[in-house]
Amino acid sequence: MAVWVVLLRGVNVGGARKLPMAGFRAVLEGLGLGRVETYIQSGNAVFDSDLSAAELEGAIRGGIADRFGFASECFVLTANEIGAALTDHPFQGAEGSRVHVVFLRETPAPDEASLRALALPGDGWHVGAKRFTLHTPGGFGISKLAEKLPRLLPAPMTARNLRTVAALVGMVQARA
Repeated sequence: MAVWVVLLRGVNVGGARKLPMAGFRAVLEGLGLGRVETYIQSGNAVFDSDLSAAELEGAIRGGIADRFGFASECFVLTANEIGAALTDHPFQGAEGSRVHVVFLRETPAPDEASLRALALPGDGWHVGAKRFTLHTPGGFGISKLAEKLPRLLPAPMTARNLRTVAALVGMVQARA
């Protein structure tokens, strides 16, 4: 069985789309996924399965919709994909809460001029395979670049800071 990571978009944010982690684990286990573990309240899990990423995404989205009444965008990543998200960027050594990995359905081709126009001093970014890594030394919450990413990268997405990505990589590695 392969080890997989799932990241959900927009759950437990501002009191909307409530997804208790015990219920999330139950959905995943009910789908026959093995050794299910969740991490924090934002819809992150690690599990084992022989299914493909596409099969898992459809099953997980459907399972959540059936049990909780909403369909959350979900991104299922291999152990290698989540590992690369942690290391494949030029922001090594930066504070983990100031670097966010934006996971996407396809590799982005952003308009560099628009990115530069919105960037605050010190902001930086890196394009990787199906991801966009954003460093905001002044904070993600005040970044105009972070605010405009859905317009600049018009595709389904979800973001996690490097602390969360590192924790998920640790969970994956603990299974080896």
